[in-house]
Amino acid sequence: MSEGATKAWILCGVMEGVAQHNQSHISKITSRWTALVESCGSDVVGGKLAPSGTAGTLSPACPVASCFTEVPTNIPRDTKFLDLQNNRITEIKENDFKGLTNLYGLSLRNNLISKVHPRAFVPLKHMQKLYFSKNLLTTIPKNLPASLVEIRIHENRIRKVPAGAFAGLNNMNCIEMGANPIQNSGFEPGAFKGLKVNFLRISEAKLTGVPKDLPQSLHELHLDHNQIQAVELEDLSRYKHLYRLGLGFNHIRNIENGSLSYLTMLRELHLDNNRLTRVPQGLPEMKYLQVVYLHSNNISQVGVDDFCPRGFGMKRTFYNGISLFSNPVKYWEVQPAAFRCVSDRFTIQFGNYKK
Repeated sequence: MSEGATKAWILCGVMEGVAQHNQSHISKITSRWTALVESCGSDVVGGKLAPSGTAGTLSPACPVASCFTEVPTNIPRDTKFLDLQNNRITEIKENDFKGLTNLYGLSLRNNLISKVHPRAFVPLKHMQKLYFSKNLLTTIPKNLPASLVEIRIHENRIRKVPAGAFAGLNNMNCIEMGANPIQNSGFEPGAFKGLKVNFLRISEAKLTGVPKDLPQSLHELHLDHNQIQAVELEDLSRYKHLYRLGLGFNHIRNIENGSLSYLTMLRELHLDNNRLTRVPQGLPEMKYLQVVYLHSNNISQVGVDDFCPRGFGMKRTFYNGISLFSNPVKYWEVQPAAFRCVSDRFTIQFGNYKK
């Protein structure tokens, strides 16, 4: 294949998580060597790769007759991003990516993959992004590239994360593994050992409590849409670097006094759509907290010191978002001094409560 023909290939789908780059990002991709292996009209001909001069339309799924059922062969060796999403691939074999040493990103999103050979990713020495969401995986693939920075494996069937599942991934920064039917017991001791990730999402799972021994390096932890009942004293003691904590859409009735005191750097706290009957204790001591979501709970009153410290200058940043709507609190009975440390009156959201 000539250099001119290869350069003509363009990305039909939008890489997961980078849609915001829009046309400027796509134009940069098209100037590089990029293999398109997604069903996008004339870009796929007879099950083989073909160049295209115009962008195709992203379809929810390819027509069954033209879907790939396995990783295609003869992919150019200097491909940087390989997009195989929206096909019907069922298995990743040992030599599927042989020779693709320049691969930077791989999308296998929305296939039927249930089996990955333990050595399938060995050739991918420089791969940094792996998108494996919406498949049929029951466990974390083995021998992931040490260069990996981001992995997205949400919406699979993963029930267990064994010890050492992410061993050797010292460059890992982001793990998205929500919408898997995993319970707290599914995380073996040492499952995240050695990781220094900043972002971890385990939303829409079957958790009944905050998982133990998650990476201490976390800046963002999202555990929304689970079945968590309470936050106990030591649950958050490891996560002193957290900036954002998501616990919305759970069954939380109680947050033990002192459990939030470890989160000295927290900026944003999501506790909406739970079963809290009062504002959690400890918010006034959180010097950098700016956003608190408490809407859609059972909070019936707000005390004068529930959000703001008594001493002047103790809070480093003012609140710019406090949501209390859809709670049975009578906002006209709340003392104005309760919000003495907010940036302006539009920061506070009350009302819209229905029994």
